[in-house]
Amino acid sequence: MRILGVDPGLTSTGYGVIETKDGPIKLLEAGFIKTSPREPISERLLKIFNGLDALIREYKPSVMVLEKVYSHYKHPTTAILMGHARGVICVLCGIHNVRLVNYGSTRIKKSISGHGRASKEQVQRLVQSFLSLSAPPEPVDLSDALALAISHVYIEKKDHIFA
Repeated sequence: MRILGVDPGLTSTGYGVIETKDGPIKLLEAGFIKTSPREPISERLLKIFNGLDALIREYKPSVMVLEKVYSHYKHPTTAILMGHARGVICVLCGIHNVRLVNYGSTRIKKSISGHGRASKEQVQRLVQSFLSLSAPPEPVDLSDALALAISHVYIEKKDHIFA
């Protein structure tokens, strides 16, 4: 199974494609799509759309994993802007018939670390360990996207065991 984890953001959208078979999790591709706040929002969303569209066409993931939207009530604009990027991603799933899964941040952290309050640095080190990388993945958008994909592997296994 190929899994695409995406950490959506209007300035930086992190992504990571992993593959699972009988052995260890294999990293196929990871990176991020950068946009400039100076660009009109339509151009920024198109850049995210085109970047992820090309990725989906090349790697043909069977599932895409996003983190559920969380926004502090003091910062509603952040949620709205992230919603724009998430909307583009959801449309891509529909176009390519890719199953879309959303998990809360505490569930993601708990599935890979054993507790839901892991720090960003802990998540980076765990992703490094799971994928046998020489260094923690940077920036955080990238490690978060990979954590999303990895967590799906463990959440799916657990759900199948208890089904």
